[in-house]
Order: sequence, then C-alpha cells, then structure tokens
Amino acid sequence: MKKILVILDGIVAKKLMQRIVETNTADNSYDVVYMNDAIIPEQKASNCTFYKFDPTSESKLAMVLDKDVHTQVMIALNSKDEMLNVIENIKKRKKNLPMSILDYWGINMKDPYVDVYKGIEVLANGMIERLPNIPVMAQNIGLKQGEIMEIKIPFGSSYAYRYIGSIEQKEWKIFGLYRGERLINIKPSLILKPNDVILVIGKPSVLMQVYNAIGKSQGQFPMPFGHNLYLYLDMYLQDDQRILNVIDEVKFLHKRLKNGKLIIRITRPTTVGILESIKENFAGNESVEIKMDFHNLGMERLLKSDIRAFDIGMLILTSEMFKNRKKIRHILDLRIPVFKIGEKAVGLGVKRSVVLINDVNSYEQISPVVFDVASQLKTKTKIFNMDPLGENQDKSNLLDHFENLAKIFNEKVEIVSEDKNPIRELKKQENILQILPLKQSMLKPRLSWKFLYTNSDLISFDLSKFNQLLIPVIEE
Repeated sequence: MKKILVILDGIVAKKLMQRIVETNTADNSYDVVYMNDAIIPEQKASNCTFYKFDPTSESKLAMVLDKDVHTQVMIALNSKDEMLNVIENIKKRKKNLPMSILDYWGINMKDPYVDVYKGIEVLANGMIERLPNIPVMAQNIGLKQGEIMEIKIPFGSSYAYRYIGSIEQKEWKIFGLYRGERLINIKPSLILKPNDVILVIGKPSVLMQVYNAIGKSQGQFPMPFGHNLYLYLDMYLQDDQRILNVIDEVKFLHKRLKNGKLIIRITRPTTVGILESIKENFAGNESVEIKMDFHNLGMERLLKSDIRAFDIGMLILTSEMFKNRKKIRHILDLRIPVFKIGEKAVGLGVKRSVVLINDVNSYEQISPVVFDVASQLKTKTKIFNMDPLGENQDKSNLLDHFENLAKIFNEKVEIVSEDKNPIRELKKQENILQILPLKQSMLKPRLSWKFLYTNSDLISFDLSKFNQLLIPVIEE
C-alpha cells in the first residue's frame, strides 16, 4: 500500500477531496492536511487520516512527514506564497519526495521531483477541444473506450529499468515514450526509467491490468518478462538424488513466486522410477505441466518453441548445464531471467538475497528485481560493496538507490562496504540466493589461469555452490 500526503486549501480543495474519495482504492492510504472543515466529505474513507493545521508551519508539517514514509505529495493551495513555502518545508525534510502541485500563478519550477499541473492551461485545453477542426486528446480517439492510455513509470515499479524488448506485450503495445519534455523513439533496447511516461494501446481491460501491474512496486516477478516458470531438466547430467533435490527447489519457487504455471520440460530421461517420482511430487497440481522430449530435439530448438507457447518469465537450469557454456549461449537471446540451481540448493532454507556490486549500470537495472524477489521469497537483502584495489567507480548514488528501493518495498537491506576480497567474503555465506546481471561475457570460454580474472561478476558466476538468479541487462 502506498502512502500519499495531500495538502489542500482553496476553491478546488473540496472537489479534489471528493474525487479522491470517489476514485479511492485499497492500494493507497492518505494523510490529508487541511485548514477549512468545508473540504471534508460527508463520508470519510477508512484509509484517510485528517490533520487540521496550517501547512506552512514547518514543525507541524514535519510531524506528519516523519510519521510515515510517503511515496508522493499532492498540493492544492489558495496562495502562491503558501505553495512555495510548503514546497520548501517538504524539501528540507524529504528532498527526493515526488510532488504534484496545482499552479494558477505561473510557478517556474525546474525541480525533477516537482510535477507542476497548470490549472489555467487545463481549462483552456478542455474548452478548445470542443471547437471544430481542433485535434482532440487520446480519450476521444478511436472507440472512445480507453484503448489508448498514458502511464507513468513510478520509482520502484517492476517495469523500471527494464528494456522494452524484454517486456511481454500481449494484446497491448508501447508506442510512445516521454522522458522529461522529450519524445523518445521506441526501440527494443530502450530502457524504461522512473518518471518516464509511456503511451500504450490495446484492449481497455488489458490496459487496466498493465496499469495496475506497472503501478505496483512488489510481488510482480517474473513479470514483466512473462507469467510462468520453466524448468529445463536434462536427466542425463545428474543422478537421481540430485534430480529430486532440484524438484524440491522448483516446488519452493513455484509456491513463493507470483507465477501462473510451472512447466517442466524433461529431456534424455533415464529411469522410469525417477520419472514417476517427479510426477508424484506434482500429483493433483493443475498449475504444473510436465512435458517429455523422448527424441532429444536439442535445448535450443525446444526453448525457442516453448518460450513462445508457454509465456515463460523465468528459465530454471541446473548448474550442471553451465559446464558447457558454448552449448547454452543461446539463452542470452531469450532475454528472460535464468535461475541457476546450485550444488547446495536450499529451498525453504534460503535466508538472504545477496548482491555483489560490480558496475553501476547493470546493477541499477536489476535493482527492482532484487527487492521484488526478496519480498516474495521472504529473505533479507545483503549488498556487498567491496573494492579491495580502490580502482572502481563511485557507487554512492547506486547505494542510495538501493536504500530508497528498500523503503518502497518495505524491505530491510544490509550494506557491507569494506576493502576486502569480495569473492572470499561471498564464499563464506550460507543459505543464500545471489542475484546478478546476465552478461554475454559470462558464457564465453575462460582461460585456465583463474587468478588472471578480477571481474567479480565472472568469478562469482563460475561458482556452482549457490543458487543464482541472473537478470538480463542492456550492456554499455
């Protein structure tokens, strides 16, 4: 649930409060600061808390700001000076808190966190659209049923830092994107960022689902990559006990993650006994489909057809599959997350989600997934920021970014910043899931002299001990 601070006074305050009540959903709760009892609706919503005081009072406003973590502020006041004073007081306490303000005076704000809603222009545009030969807004185009929609990407959304090509667009499509004051050309490699505004077209019912999914900050993974989990199990590569351990791990993921179905593709089956054991594990579970490949059609061919057929959002592979990197390089083209089941698969025993920061660009892209997955698996998050050589780029903004996301997801995060060997510290961990970006270099051949490598992503990827979640990224 998102907490929103609303500060109201003046001639439009009552109407705004009425609209908040009319469009109220259980997804938001409101702290309402007001001065005039006339704006209070006759029926108060249960998720609205009212405070009567002058919002220009810095101390009283601070009391409300410090009480909860607000995701946004909406301000509509009767005076320009009061508006500027309130904005200044909020900035003193929460400098990065997004604000939407109603402006009738021509306030010139160049703050990226302040969205100015110009009341006079809105009224003028609404009247001019009724004149002949004047282009109308999107709500009056097409079937006039809402098949064109504008959606803002909020900070912490599962769609933030996703490149458009990795987002499943079934019965809807992104056809425009505004970043700041500029229209950006749509291409598959374009990364969505917080505060971007996308224009989408599709079935109205589908667009409402998309709108709700984009607006939520947790519990969405494996979306937006797809809805279902997919285990590709080559039985020839591991013994029966290992296969049973893998099945336990997959059952845990299927239970905890917000996925629709679990698809198990079995190839090169070994014994009838182990096949029966797998089927018994999922007996009566209609959300699990077991598909057999008796003809050894090949991993690349099967994945290409199954990804399209089953709306796959995450591919699950055993660590044994990664011993022949050349054979599985094609998984990069799928552009979906890959869960690598380590030798010590822990399932219910997983305690922490661990991130070993290497570069800023790729880890910023995977950051929303880190907390989304942690919230669903009910794990604590631990961030290692280690630079023993002192040569890496400044990561202070990235660490602030992780801490802000943790607040949005209501998750605890532990950040360890030391000048120690990161891989040595990683090996000391127990019962963890490591989350890291999926990069092309990870699936390239390595030199036999391991000590020549200093890239922590490559070294940790080569470890087979832990479970790892690999998130596809756009590499610079």
